[in-house]
Amino acid sequence: MPFFFSRLALLLALTSATAACAAPASNPFFAMDNIARGGPDVAPAMLRELGYDGFGGRALDEIMPPAIAAKGLKFFNGYLVLDLKPDTPAPNEKLRAWLTAMRGQDTVLWLGLNKVSRADGSLYAVSSPDADDFAIAQIRAIADVAKASGVRVALYPHTGFWLARVDDAQRLADKINRPDVGVTFNLCHWLKVEGAERDPIPVLRTALPRLMFVTISGADTGDTRTFGWDRLIQPLDAGTYDLAGFVKNLRTVGYTGPVGFQGYNIKAEPREVLARSIAAWQKFTAKP
Repeated sequence: MPFFFSRLALLLALTSATAACAAPASNPFFAMDNIARGGPDVAPAMLRELGYDGFGGRALDEIMPPAIAAKGLKFFNGYLVLDLKPDTPAPNEKLRAWLTAMRGQDTVLWLGLNKVSRADGSLYAVSSPDADDFAIAQIRAIADVAKASGVRVALYPHTGFWLARVDDAQRLADKINRPDVGVTFNLCHWLKVEGAERDPIPVLRTALPRLMFVTISGADTGDTRTFGWDRLIQPLDAGTYDLAGFVKNLRTVGYTGPVGFQGYNIKAEPREVLARSIAAWQKFTAKP
């Protein structure tokens, strides 16, 4: 082969390899247990058949994780809601036992903090940083036990909880400042708490070093703070919110972690909803 053409072939090969390396990685895509229903005999096989990468379940459940793993899927996280009280420090024995049982599973405790109480029994206001010191001590205690089993902790903002906002989770995670404690972004709760008019991208970009999970659902646009969950949690191919644009922007900011389908209280048959939603996800993430 003439020298010029051999150099050209090498240049083209290097260019192709560089482009392949620069292409965004595919985010793992899982379904939460509020739509992937049917228990260990149904949900794992259904998710595998439909092409999901795994499942988001419940903490304290020791049955579903091995059933998911048996189908070659990942048990991404176990969701737990806690009320923090000075007279009942976390973690309790049930949580300790579950964390120990998750040893070697490479899973995450998805932690929602509902109420935080003072010593006199009164409650801290939603999002109040006055509760941070106490909450942080409890989260650290949980994370210490979790770390011994290789389990990380992802804070889960939820409408109406003390930990209601992504900003709250980010504030706590920054103060805790350890790699095994991170943040979750839930699109439905974002729309309910912040409204559709606030751009989530700057928040996602700021949270990125600690962002462990993002959950999405089809939703409608408008005054989303006043909407019920039926308008904020729909199959991924439904609703007027620009979900395709959100997913594109999510990848543009550099998020390559897991994305979960939030299907709480969707009334349609689960298999149909899951099939429609993964088809929409594949369309959103298809290479141009």
